[in-house]
Amino acid sequence: MIVFETLIVEKADTVVVITLNRPDVMNIHNTAMRDELYEVLSAIREDDETKAVLFRGAGEKAFCAGADLTEFLTAPPPATARAVRFDADLWELFTTMPQPLICAVHGYCLGSGIEIALCCDIVFASDDARFGLPEIGLGIIPAAGGTQTVPRTVGGSAALDMMLTNRWLTAHEARRAGLVNRVVPRERLLTEAHAALRRIAARNPRTVRAAKEAVNRGLDLTLAQGLELERRLVLALWGQI
Repeated sequence: MIVFETLIVEKADTVVVITLNRPDVMNIHNTAMRDELYEVLSAIREDDETKAVLFRGAGEKAFCAGADLTEFLTAPPPATARAVRFDADLWELFTTMPQPLICAVHGYCLGSGIEIALCCDIVFASDDARFGLPEIGLGIIPAAGGTQTVPRTVGGSAALDMMLTNRWLTAHEARRAGLVNRVVPRERLLTEAHAALRRIAARNPRTVRAAKEAVNRGLDLTLAQGLELERRLVLALWGQI
């Protein structure tokens, strides 16, 4: 098993559990975590045996309390920055993964934590979870897709309320806003998330991937284009194209 600096990666049969493992700093997202997530997701993407993936956070305080600004606000030379982003665009990789991604959020879920959660397909939250986008108060804006994924989920006005006033949402507010699918007691968070993981893994993987592609790609298409995408995916499953 590969040992990572910032992650714990566990594969059991056809599912993978990825734990953000920096509990001493509330699992904040740094460059090492970015690079390791890119390496792990790239391998999972090509692994036909993996049917579903679960993300969770280590420790008691947080799923992920944002980005490590001491690293990300230290700008590299422009040419280096362009090369790094081109070669390792973690967020594009997240959003194009064929396998369903489940996220189990507890405690603080801030900044990059929300951005990771919204790159997943189903989000569970414990009843003690808190969601916020504090970047503007630090002189930056959400830079891992948050200015695009959050308004697409909760609406533009609600997203700006969170960003501009630093309004934090409780788990139940996040569910009503659409950031979260299900809120469960803290002690049942991983039990419920693992149960969903197993249910997905028990399905036909080609059908599951086709359903995910139809929904995620279809959201950016007209209804007519989406229906055509659906038709082609159905025919592909039937072996006709």
